[in-house]
Amino acid sequence: MITSDTLIRVEHLWRYYGPLCAVRDVSFEVRRGEVLGFLGPNGAGKSTIMQIISGNLAPSAGRVWINGVDILDQPRPAKAGLGFLPEQPPLYRELTVDEYLRYCGTLHMLHGAALRSALDTAKQRCGLSGVGRRLIGNLSKGYQQRVGIAQAIIHSPAVVILDEPTVGLDPIQIREIRDLIRDLKQAHSIILSTHILPEVQATCDRVQIIHQGQLVAADSTAGLMQRMQTSSLLLGLRHPPAPETLQSLIGAQAVEALENGLIRVRHLPEQSPAEQIVKLAVTHDWGLYELSPERASLEQIFVDITCGEAPVAA
Repeated sequence: MITSDTLIRVEHLWRYYGPLCAVRDVSFEVRRGEVLGFLGPNGAGKSTIMQIISGNLAPSAGRVWINGVDILDQPRPAKAGLGFLPEQPPLYRELTVDEYLRYCGTLHMLHGAALRSALDTAKQRCGLSGVGRRLIGNLSKGYQQRVGIAQAIIHSPAVVILDEPTVGLDPIQIREIRDLIRDLKQAHSIILSTHILPEVQATCDRVQIIHQGQLVAADSTAGLMQRMQTSSLLLGLRHPPAPETLQSLIGAQAVEALENGLIRVRHLPEQSPAEQIVKLAVTHDWGLYELSPERASLEQIFVDITCGEAPVAA
């Protein structure tokens, strides 16, 4: 069932290229007012899924709805609810910002007062109000990205797809684009396709990871981190005991000496030996100076999942 809060719904999507299965039974949805991070290594099927969602490629099987409209049965009204920024923004460098956005608005059937209002709104939201008469080719990379985003939202689509929106930008420009994305989600739902993992942590509400054509992880950013948290402790001791002593602790499964002088103690998720370590360190003068739970970064989670770990799709 498609509700008013579900702006993109994908059900049992398959795509074959001859005998090659590029997308295998993928289902997900994007809700109103959220930013969905879409991740996948090269060749995972991510670009194929984006092409199907945007109506540029037909699925071998499965269905896609955009704002409640089936994109195969009614492609025009479905695509009218989409805005898209490809990795290389489709800009005409010889036009001014106003000329280009006016042209894009006309393509979306905007005319007269409606076009003027949409142009002013898109420029204001993307921080372009002061550069409307400047040639796009003379703008910085960051401002060109802003123009690309403006063309994607000028017709007020329900869903905006952004493909690698901060590639090639400097740190200040990246921060500005991230702020813009967070602002845009107040009026749009956003799919953010990226390989930059800090981008996901900074801007996304949910994360989906595609590997070998399958959805292998789907959760909130915080939830994915929680579910994939490593069950281990980082231990710093000035006078460490023999590894066998730490190995014998209740719940301990493995002991590993690290290059920085710390010791990693892997343990059962429900049996942390932290309290035992503190007591023994005091009793036997181990010189405890660090004891902290170890958490996996999103990058490590991504590597673990795409290198053969068990799927954790919700």
